[in-house]
Amino acid sequence: KEQPPPAEKKLSKNQLKKLAKGKGKKEKKEKPQWGDGNAKKAKKKIVVAPEFVNTTPKGEKKDFSKIPFADAYHPRAVEAAWQDWWEESGFYKGDPSKAIGRPTEEKFIMVIPPPNVTGSLHLGHALTAAVEDTLTRWHRMMGHATLYVPGTDHAGIATQSVVEKMLMKQNGQTRHDLGREKFIEKVWEWKNEYGTRITTQLRSLGSSVDWSRERF
Repeated sequence: KEQPPPAEKKLSKNQLKKLAKGKGKKEKKEKPQWGDGNAKKAKKKIVVAPEFVNTTPKGEKKDFSKIPFADAYHPRAVEAAWQDWWEESGFYKGDPSKAIGRPTEEKFIMVIPPPNVTGSLHLGHALTAAVEDTLTRWHRMMGHATLYVPGTDHAGIATQSVVEKMLMKQNGQTRHDLGREKFIEKVWEWKNEYGTRITTQLRSLGSSVDWSRERF
């Protein structure tokens, strides 16, 4: 006698749910392959720009016809020579004759808060100088009699401390070993050598101060 076929196993509810979910899944489409994914990317050649050399004589206007046009912004190349030309041309000088007979609202004078000569300008100084310079230039463009005075503070105690440390390090001497007059000479030597750092920074910022009136 023929044997009856084996009865099919009944699936549980969970198995039926999984089966139904599997049938409803979308087939994954293969993503198109662009080129050979395993191939190594060619390294970009790094082009080193030639070092900029300022050929403009000090105090003269920059001649762009003699400067090759760069493919990117280079601050040193763009900013070079302009400050010297602006100063030489006297664009920042305050003319007292222009202030005579003018009403108060057409006169603008600002003295830069003098930074200590022992240090250098930081971000706070740069922000302050930028705001002050913006105000000064605005008044100048309005046609007002304008003066922006630069200067540095002697910072007496701080300067004395710096010079004393320098003397001890270099010569093993104190200010008492030198005496008052000789020590003051050393202070002035230090100021003349290192004290121009701040004015150089102000020039780099492009501050439109009247350098003929600089005070220390």
